[in-house]
Amino acid sequence: MAPILDVRNLQTHFFTKSGVLKAVDGVSFQIGAGEIVGLVGESGSGKSITGFSILGLVDAPGRIVGGEILFKGNDLTKLPATDIQKMRGSRIAMIFQDPMMTLNPVLRIETQMTEAIQTHDSSVSKDEARRRSRDALGMVGISSPDERMRAYPHQFSGGMRQRVSIAIAMLNRPDLIIADEPTTALDVTIQGQVIHEMQQLCRKTKTALLWITHDLAVVAGISSRICVMYAGRIVEQGPNDVLIGSPMHPYTNGLLGSVPSQNLRGQPLQQIEGIVPSLLNLPPGCAFENRCGRALAQCKQSAPEETVMDDQRILRCFNKVEQS
Repeated sequence: MAPILDVRNLQTHFFTKSGVLKAVDGVSFQIGAGEIVGLVGESGSGKSITGFSILGLVDAPGRIVGGEILFKGNDLTKLPATDIQKMRGSRIAMIFQDPMMTLNPVLRIETQMTEAIQTHDSSVSKDEARRRSRDALGMVGISSPDERMRAYPHQFSGGMRQRVSIAIAMLNRPDLIIADEPTTALDVTIQGQVIHEMQQLCRKTKTALLWITHDLAVVAGISSRICVMYAGRIVEQGPNDVLIGSPMHPYTNGLLGSVPSQNLRGQPLQQIEGIVPSLLNLPPGCAFENRCGRALAQCKQSAPEETVMDDQRILRCFNKVEQS
């Protein structure tokens, strides 16, 4: 079966006075129907720009300069902006880290949800739109949905607002949802509930989900595949159990080592030394070389190409971590 989303060699660059910033530089991955794929990396690695590129939300001085974004076989980079806008919110939806980027503070929840449906399908009656909105709130675990629909966003807690944002994203039964750090601002209990609900929704509706986060522990518990991004490139990707159980890229290994649950009680957390290089001035070799304890002379001179491993993993590394 063909994937819902097939990103091929995506390149999104920002043209600034200081030079060309390669925020996304040759990114490729796929997501199938009902599949959850995690895109993980430190701040500034290019994760969010990858999501914005898919949705056509990259503005000047940034633009997509190469690659393909195949959504159900159609290359989004070739479509007019008006066609992308029609897809946004209907066929492709986004959940932001801050739910107030989705919610209008001066409109009741009912108004916002019914308008989100009728804007994309004018044939839907007000009563039908209201019923679908109520059902969507119930699907994300909001009790007394009829009463809640009459409320304003400020009358909800942060966790409840995020659930409403997820419900709005699901209203038009999209084929793909891009979730950009959707649980970062929530406490651990609410975070776990939201993650569970998203898993259930994808399973029931066969919606494909790209979960963008800096927290490898979160995607380890929700995704079927993980893509690890560093300095604009995916350096390692593969099935969840393979990548978490035996990381081969030194960066992935470092991210896992910095997760508290992976460390012995009382022992200091492992740290990745150094800082991320400027995307305006990337080295000619591997971008991780200056922070890597396994770097070779070759790593300074040339960037590693993608290699497909026997365990379905795709890796960019000259000196991979060998697991005992």
